[in-house]
Amino acid sequence: MDLSKYLVKPDKKVDLTGLAEKESPDYTEEEIKEKWIPKSVEKLREWQLRLHAEEKKGILVVLQAIDAAGKDEIITFIFSHLMPQGLEVNPVKKPTEEDMKHDFLWRVHKGMPERGQIAILNRSYYEDLISPLVYGEDQTIPLPSNEYGEDPWEIRCRQVNDYERYMKESGFPVVKFFLNVSKEKQRKRLLERMKNSDKNWEFSFSDIEDRRKWSDFQEAYEKILNQTSTEYAPWYVLPADNGWYTRYIAAEIMIHVLEELNPELPVMTDEDKEKLDKEIQKLEKENEN
Repeated sequence: MDLSKYLVKPDKKVDLTGLAEKESPDYTEEEIKEKWIPKSVEKLREWQLRLHAEEKKGILVVLQAIDAAGKDEIITFIFSHLMPQGLEVNPVKKPTEEDMKHDFLWRVHKGMPERGQIAILNRSYYEDLISPLVYGEDQTIPLPSNEYGEDPWEIRCRQVNDYERYMKESGFPVVKFFLNVSKEKQRKRLLERMKNSDKNWEFSFSDIEDRRKWSDFQEAYEKILNQTSTEYAPWYVLPADNGWYTRYIAAEIMIHVLEELNPELPVMTDEDKEKLDKEIQKLEKENEN
């Protein structure tokens, strides 16, 4: 799979309307679901084990999209199959009164990964870049002051880029997924949540309010992709209309990231091996007594 085609290159401006919302893979949905995703998840789990055992680096995963694009399903069908000890999932919701009293990154600090861990932000600090563009500045954590004539929103983008560079240089690379769903597919998914009593819990009336601002959201996402996709923390735009294929792509990208990190299982020293052999002998002799 050519994963580079989903990458937003920092030196090239993207037009969101020109990016794929759906693809026609070489496999049927059943093959992807029953064969390719299990294979990818198994490989991803092996790499996660090595990351967790080595405890040198961690990975921050950002999932960003409009409602019903499939963020939760990526977590459910891909990440939830990993080793729980090496996984952390945190939803980022509307800022609370306490959040509003702090800097805008304060509320996500607790969701950052430990060394040896993959941490997922279901929505993220990017909400505080989207909200000013869609709803206005008074609906979000206050934007930075423009003491030097710089646009406050541009300052916030720069702060995000600086923070993600800091994370990467500290041993915590940031992997960012934007799920690009079509308006028609979102309509169908929302209707399914609204009509199916077993899925009513997934529906929020705010989803409809956001849908009415579809164009505003698309413009905001495009602006963010162009301002914050960097060499050290690039965005991947996934075609989100065919859900199982979207999940498969996400898994393959995570495998690629881990392969580049190449974590290794710890190796025992000769001294520890000798101690281990002695302890093995002691345990084996217990049955002889």
